[in-house]
Amino acid sequence: MNVIFPALAQLLLFLIISPLVTGVIRTMKARFQTRRGPRVWQPYLDLHKLLRKGMIIPDTASWLFSVTPYVVFLTAAMVSLMIPMVATEAPLSLFGGVLAVVYLLALGRFFLALGGLDTGSSFGGLGSSREMTISAIAEPAMMVAIFTVAIAANSTNLSEVAKSAVGQSWRFLAPSQMLAFGALFIVLIAETGRIPVDNPATHLELTMIHEAMILEYSGPYLALIEWGASLKQLVLITLLVNTFFPFGLSSDWHSPGIAIGLGFYLIKVLIICCLIVLVETTNAKMRLFRVPELLAVAFILGALALISTFLF
Repeated sequence: MNVIFPALAQLLLFLIISPLVTGVIRTMKARFQTRRGPRVWQPYLDLHKLLRKGMIIPDTASWLFSVTPYVVFLTAAMVSLMIPMVATEAPLSLFGGVLAVVYLLALGRFFLALGGLDTGSSFGGLGSSREMTISAIAEPAMMVAIFTVAIAANSTNLSEVAKSAVGQSWRFLAPSQMLAFGALFIVLIAETGRIPVDNPATHLELTMIHEAMILEYSGPYLALIEWGASLKQLVLITLLVNTFFPFGLSSDWHSPGIAIGLGFYLIKVLIICCLIVLVETTNAKMRLFRVPELLAVAFILGALALISTFLF
C-alpha cells in the first residue's frame, strides 16, 4: 500500500504534465519568433482528437506495427516511476537504477525503429537508420554523465543519488557536475528530436528523423506514440533537474513538504524549457552528417566529468 499510492500519484503527474511541457515549449518558441503560435493546452486537444479517430493500417504491416505504440508508451511510463520526481524516493527504485532507465528507453526506441521498418516504406527505413545512428552515440554519453553523479553517491540507484545530492546540494558548482550537466543537456536535445538535431515541426524528407518513423501511424496508435514521446521528454528533463539541482525534493511521498517539492519541480522544469527554447531559436538545423560531431562533444564532456571526479 505504501508503494501503490506514490506510484499512482507520480504516474498520474507525469501523464498530466508531459503534454503541458510540450505545449509550453511550442508556445514559448512561437513567442521568441514573434508568432502567435498554438495554445499551451493544444497537445491535450491533439491527443483527444487522435484517440477518437480511426486507424489506417498498411497491408504490409505485421504484428510489430501494432505492438510498437504500446511498447513506446509503456516503457516511457515505466521509466517515469524509476526516477525521483517530487520526492527522493522513486516508487520503483528497487527494480532498477541508471542502467534500467537507459535500457528501457533504448527498448522503446528499438521498437519504434522496427515499426518504421515494418511497413516497407522508404521514409520509415530512412528515419529508423538515422535514429539508431544517433542513439549509438547518445546512449553512451548519457550513461557517462549519470555515472559521474552516481560515483559521488556510491550507487547507481537514482533514489540514492537524489538523497546524496540533497545532502550536498552545493556540489552542482563543481566542474565535474557542470560538465556532466552540459553532456546530459545535449543528450536531451538529441533524444527529444529538437533543433539543431531534428525538427519535429516539419516533414522534410532530407532532414526528418523521428517523424519519418511514424508517418504510417494514425489514430490511437499515433496518440500513444506522441504521448510516449512527451513522457520521454519529461523523464529526461526530470532526470536532469533532480540529479544536478535537487532543491525542494521531499523526503518521501507522505511528507507535508510534498506540495513544496511539486512547486520547486515545476519551476525547475520551466527553467529547462526556457533553455531548450533558447537553444532552438538561436541555432539552425544542423546537417545530418554534423549531428554525430555534436553528440561526440556530449560524450567528451561526460568523459571529462567522469575523469575529473577521480582527479579532484
